[in-house]
Amino acid sequence: MKKLLLLAVSVVFIGLTESKAQSDYTIAAGLGIDFASGGTFIGPSAKFFLAEEHAIQGEFTFESGVSLLTALYEYNGDISGADGLNWFAGAGLSFVFISNGGGTEIAFRPVAGLEYKITDVPLAFSFDWRPFVGLGDLSNEIGAFGLGIRYVIQ
Repeated sequence: MKKLLLLAVSVVFIGLTESKAQSDYTIAAGLGIDFASGGTFIGPSAKFFLAEEHAIQGEFTFESGVSLLTALYEYNGDISGADGLNWFAGAGLSFVFISNGGGTEIAFRPVAGLEYKITDVPLAFSFDWRPFVGLGDLSNEIGAFGLGIRYVIQ
């Protein structure tokens, strides 16, 4: 787990020193999918840019008997020569709400991925790796991923 945390922190620091992304939008909302071997969670997703490189992403996804409220900070950088394609890295938390008296758990979520904003079309697509590091009784899930399909509002 220490290696995973070190990798996530390294990716964020590399991004902070080497990239200057130009965000093509300010806010987008749509569908988020969070999937791993433990299940597939689907629900509303939104991404809001605080500045050119700095964004926050929130999702409220559902699966049978379990809901996830996820909040992520993402540092974004452009990929030269690939218009509309950006990389991002960051971290956040997922609050896990388990029905039938299962309670609430918290998980740390490092994130790294790619986002593509179609030129002249108000759509953005993202794919990311977002491991699930349980901070309570939850088990860890290294093979967790996210998929986003969002309509660009502004």
